[in-house]
Amino acid sequence: MQPKDTAAEDIVIAGAGLAGLAAALGLHRKGVRSLVLESSPSLRASGFAFTTWKNAFRALDALGVGDKIRKQHLQALALRVVSSDTGEIVREADLTRSGKGGPNEIRCVRRDLLLQALEEELPKGTIRYSSKIVSIEEDGDIKVLQLADGSVLRAKVLIGCDGVNSVVAKWLGLAKPSYSGRSAARGLAHYPDGHGFEPKFLQFIGHGFRSGMLPCNETDIYWFFTWTRSEHDKGVDESAAKMKQFVLDKLRGSKVPEEALAVIAKSEMSDVLAAPLRFRPPLSLATASISKGNVCVAGDALHPMTPDLGQGGCSALEDGVVLARCLGEALVGMGGGGAEKERIEAGLREYARIRRWRSVELIATAYTVGFIQQSDNAVVRFLRDRFLSGVLAGRLLKMGDYDCGTLTN
Repeated sequence: MQPKDTAAEDIVIAGAGLAGLAAALGLHRKGVRSLVLESSPSLRASGFAFTTWKNAFRALDALGVGDKIRKQHLQALALRVVSSDTGEIVREADLTRSGKGGPNEIRCVRRDLLLQALEEELPKGTIRYSSKIVSIEEDGDIKVLQLADGSVLRAKVLIGCDGVNSVVAKWLGLAKPSYSGRSAARGLAHYPDGHGFEPKFLQFIGHGFRSGMLPCNETDIYWFFTWTRSEHDKGVDESAAKMKQFVLDKLRGSKVPEEALAVIAKSEMSDVLAAPLRFRPPLSLATASISKGNVCVAGDALHPMTPDLGQGGCSALEDGVVLARCLGEALVGMGGGGAEKERIEAGLREYARIRRWRSVELIATAYTVGFIQQSDNAVVRFLRDRFLSGVLAGRLLKMGDYDCGTLTN
């Protein structure tokens, strides 16, 4: 006998982050309804903003919200990479041109505005807040989801977009994310009367850290700081005030200009946070069960990575489009003959096939780039500043020029 508070849904998506809302909106565009479970009482915008490359805007265009986001954010014109050890410019690149020579598009997008844009396109009632999955059981082909509030959902399809600590990824048996030994602090500086900075991506590398800043629009500047933790750093993340002071002290001990320090100093305490950087071992995904029957994962539940490529959020949007295309075509009968169950499983396998090696490449490349850029080893620093800066910049542009396709191809 089923509990009185048991409900049935065709497609349940765990997590209302970028991947979850992108998948839900993509399915909606295909005429397929889904229910999104979000553990928080409202949309979460942790991280403040993220670098949105050309590949992300291809995904946003496929979902029908690209132009709205463009109107709210500035196009980044150039990248300037500065050595924190010497203050010298080690690399400058035109961000309006791709690695292939064609037009490029990079903007620093506020996460809250993007989540809101995706949510507004979904039918009312698509997102169910304060709903956290605590366990997954099976009843034949149905996945029985026990929620923290005691209610139960029976799902024909379960999509895990529930982040680094994904319950769905654990159920699939994916390798536990590893700690990189590094942490990141992020912040947003708000200038009500305008900040006056050019729309350029300024980045500092070496000296044991990696830092950068990029305007989102005329009034907001996003900044980040990653470093390798040591025993001397204990307690720095106990409060936003301590974290902010720690970042400023680190930067003042290197060749970082005052204008960059002023941006961080301008940030309000509520606009500073820190988190350990984790990643899923890339080789573990080579043979892992990204999908199993009627269950799959996307976004950070699939490919948590260090932020050194700026591709975490971008790849989550890619996942959403590819997943919606593969699953949507299976559900509307375009995925070949056979029963619905077989079509669903085939659609999810196709999604896993497309996303597997893209995920492996992104995770591995991000980790490598971060190690090289942040290292204070004398040999690595010499090679990076003299020979590798152009290679790294080219790799960033290449990773951002990926095309996930549309909802119909």
